[in-house]
Amino acid sequence: MKQFADKVAVVTGAGSGIGRALALEFARRGARVALSDVNTADAEETAKLAGENAQAYTLDVADRAAVLAHAEEVVSDFGGANVIVNNAGVALGATVEEMTFEDFDWLMGVNLGGVVNGTKAFLPHLIASGDGHVVNISSVFGFVGVPTQSAYNAAKFAVRGFTEALREEMLIARHPVGVSCVHPGGIKTNIVRNSRGGDGDQEQAAAGFERIAQTTPEKAALTILRGIERRSARVLIGPDAYVIDAIPRILGSAYQRPVAVLARLGLKQRKS
Repeated sequence: MKQFADKVAVVTGAGSGIGRALALEFARRGARVALSDVNTADAEETAKLAGENAQAYTLDVADRAAVLAHAEEVVSDFGGANVIVNNAGVALGATVEEMTFEDFDWLMGVNLGGVVNGTKAFLPHLIASGDGHVVNISSVFGFVGVPTQSAYNAAKFAVRGFTEALREEMLIARHPVGVSCVHPGGIKTNIVRNSRGGDGDQEQAAAGFERIAQTTPEKAALTILRGIERRSARVLIGPDAYVIDAIPRILGSAYQRPVAVLARLGLKQRKS
């Protein structure tokens, strides 16, 4: 897919952050955009910003029946689909001891279930289009484990494995569908502000994250679209993503001890 004019791009979690930036960039390049979010007002605001070739939908990606119905609705409204970006995601900060099963299931339902649901629902339409692409958003936390992020790690490692296997299957079957797994580093979005768990002030945690996040959603969107154009199997976003990708390659499982030490020091500092 070398150009996006008149293609139909489907973006989940498009009410803010990377999803909104993607929807706007697709529209700017002439694509027709089916954008969705669990928050209706946010999705409608993105559609308004994207212009006349964008349509907003309310969608909970963890609801499989709703995602399957959404795919049929989009194809009916737009006449097909060329790109699905499974972007919707949530965060949870808690140790394995502290987190509840309810919160774990909530995160996995969105971050992994949403990717599986969106891929399965739209894949037949992407194949039928003759020029399709699946983009699944993992994370740098799909490369390394991080304390208090076990649920997020579980989902993002799983998205990585699911997406890499899907790409191999598309190659074996010679289907006209590219597949990219995206690993953003720190992106200036509201994911921390809207997260569950944590042992401190949510606004303070979000402000701290925004100080260290190095990449804007707009820059992330440009990198993802370039990955689609190049049919890249793996898309890293931000300089920190390249560093974190390299850590387990160089240290193997030995990276876990220094990460634990740093996390302990950070916890002591917050409590002091």
